[in-house]
Amino acid sequence: MTTILFSAGESSGDQHAANMFLEIKKHQPDINAIGMGGAKMAQAGIDIRYDSAGIGVIGVVEVLKHYGEIRRALTLMKRIIDTERPDLLVCVDYKEFNFKLAKYAKQQGVKVLFYVSPQVWAWRAGRVKAYGKVIDMMAVIFPFEIPYYEAENVPVRYVGHPSVDKVHPQYTKAEDMARFGLAVNRRVVGLLAGSRANEIKRLLPVMLAAAALLHERFLDCQFILPQADSISDELLAEYLTDAPVQVRVIKSQPYDVMQCCDAIMTTSGTATLEIALLTVPMVICYKLSPLTYWLGRLLVKTKFIGLPNIVAGKSIVREFIQHEATAENLTAEVTRMLTDEHYCTMMRENLSDVKQRLGQGGGSKNMALLALEML
Repeated sequence: MTTILFSAGESSGDQHAANMFLEIKKHQPDINAIGMGGAKMAQAGIDIRYDSAGIGVIGVVEVLKHYGEIRRALTLMKRIIDTERPDLLVCVDYKEFNFKLAKYAKQQGVKVLFYVSPQVWAWRAGRVKAYGKVIDMMAVIFPFEIPYYEAENVPVRYVGHPSVDKVHPQYTKAEDMARFGLAVNRRVVGLLAGSRANEIKRLLPVMLAAAALLHERFLDCQFILPQADSISDELLAEYLTDAPVQVRVIKSQPYDVMQCCDAIMTTSGTATLEIALLTVPMVICYKLSPLTYWLGRLLVKTKFIGLPNIVAGKSIVREFIQHEATAENLTAEVTRMLTDEHYCTMMRENLSDVKQRLGQGGGSKNMALLALEML
């Protein structure tokens, strides 16, 4: 039986791999899949050999703290390559880990398909050559990434951004407002504090402090938080139990939550692109450990960290990073989004342009066909 080994270390990768495998099964129902991932991959029918929930971290300090666990995961995945000889390794994002795994798989004669390119357009463009030596195909999700690989003769395929297909609320906005117990005549502000525990710890307190200030200015403000599958109830309870404002927590329905919002405070990452696809006004904030931030300032060449700004090639959404990620700054920007109609209209138009640039989608289907082609 044909076997695919999937390797996904973060919440977004777990979702991408799951969607891809569901598409593969439409063409080849008897295919076998194993690997490292989370709940979404398990639901799709992938045999999860290592639960990646505890190792989805970003930053030098954070990775060092989890180094032992990450190394155990890598050892296990290498052992699976040795003992089960998969026909194809699909590495989904989680760059440094998957680079090491891809290198090992390639040495063992296993084909490697890498899904979601490292951000070579932002920093360390020289990585293109290194990746070219350990993979058989790079599947990129932004069209502007292709020239970087073609210049070094690395096999590359643009498959489309997976978010374009999946960002669809299940219900209408009116239905969601009723389902979530939100008053239609009151403002709704979203708190998207991330899908990693360290993001919640760094950013949720700041967002809650901003929510308290907003509540003082707008007594009718309602606050809602979509809980990522990778975040436990216990972790959120640490911050929400004694929070200065009431926050409705909704599980597993991020797009339905997003469409209800008049404005959103969000961490950097895939979520910003998902919000953009729903054309909801937002403000981006992010905090890293001081060491990681310092290294990033030295290495990163791009002017922006928010994907909508990167895709647009200009600043269309405000970004507050590190020491600028304060409750006061978030409050001021959300206040503007709630009161300045012209500002909001311009932002929505710019977000619509980002949506157009991302194309028609089909990412998961294109990935499935590429994997089957390689098999």
